[in-house]
Amino acid sequence: MKLAYLTTNYPSVSHTFIRRELSELERQLGRVERFAIRATPYAIVDDDDRTEDAQTFRVLSQPLARWLRALARSVPRQPLALGRGLAKSLKLARGSQRGLTRHLAYFAEALLLLDEMRQRAVDHVHVHFGTNPTAVAQIMRAMGGPSYSFTVHGPDEFDAPVGLSLASKAADAAFVVAVSHYGSAQLRRWLEPAHWDKIRVVHCAVGDEMFERARPIDPGSRVLVSVGRLHPQKGQLLLLEAFAEAVERGADAQLVLVGDGELRPQLEALIAQRGLQERVRITGWLDGEHVQAELLAARALVLPSFAEGLPTVIMEAFALGRPVLSTYVAGIPELVQPGESGWLVPAGSTEALVTAILELMQTPLAELERRAARGRDAVRQLHYTPTETAKLSAHFSRASLTPGSSPALPGGVAAARLQA
Repeated sequence: MKLAYLTTNYPSVSHTFIRRELSELERQLGRVERFAIRATPYAIVDDDDRTEDAQTFRVLSQPLARWLRALARSVPRQPLALGRGLAKSLKLARGSQRGLTRHLAYFAEALLLLDEMRQRAVDHVHVHFGTNPTAVAQIMRAMGGPSYSFTVHGPDEFDAPVGLSLASKAADAAFVVAVSHYGSAQLRRWLEPAHWDKIRVVHCAVGDEMFERARPIDPGSRVLVSVGRLHPQKGQLLLLEAFAEAVERGADAQLVLVGDGELRPQLEALIAQRGLQERVRITGWLDGEHVQAELLAARALVLPSFAEGLPTVIMEAFALGRPVLSTYVAGIPELVQPGESGWLVPAGSTEALVTAILELMQTPLAELERRAARGRDAVRQLHYTPTETAKLSAHFSRASLTPGSSPALPGGVAAARLQA
């Protein structure tokens, strides 16, 4: 089976987990082709991401001649297949808030991608995120393209399951991956019960490289670190308010916000307004090594998100030996156990976050280490890259053996091979 991966943009600072998964998949299964709809909007700061960047075919970066070549090969050979793809695009557009124009663009992207995948003899494509790249994979499938599966992370897919045609995408897929049991439950809300057997739980994960870098918490560290895109759903504005209040109540603490994004100007204004310039630092985007360095310098990770899937940075913090303060959101309580491996507070509660910060800063070092060790054990058991990727590999293998999972429609990959 020749496998390909597809996502909206890749590589990206927030997609390190995909890179880990791909690397381990290639160790277990062999070469995996990389495809993305567009380039990342963020600077590529990691050397490993630069390597991935050079291997990735991006649809919207292709010259006009490449689009025309795909069209010239497809129209005379497979007019009926193109009709099926166009019909699928129109059907998806009818139930979507993204409109007809956007879905016609997906059809064009699918046409080009399918042509490229035929050249590379791809049998199955796995998509990360059940948004527009899965729509493109579904349209390709309607045109006789490779079978597909996709991983749903949340929260975007669960914010608009009808508009994103989540049930339709799952119905046409070989299988659907949820990254948490919470995610699998949300899928059951929107999928027909007849398709529940397609749902698989495969966690995002970290590998030995993270566990091997772990070291004890610096007894002198007063640093709390928060890692993620600076975005309203991540809760950083509320975190700053809570942090300022905790400092006013006597907490001797520093806060580091690792990341960048559209919320940065508001965060910088609030830092100045609350007089926190000497206590709060925003790093901007960092490569993986420097993110790990910030975590290792910290007393704990603080992630006050309003909406999530199951953040990989929590796994990274635990693997490195740091406890976690986060919120009762989505899959987070499946990993962070209050009183055992960290603290959980209601999302949106400033007072609860203040109380937790004060308690964390007063917690003895031995107890912090004990909680971090519990989290580390949970990550090793549930979020270890070789183990979770092996599950995914098995699902791919079973999908390739399932009747009807291989392209059988006229003009598909199998037909392309015959023509070759």
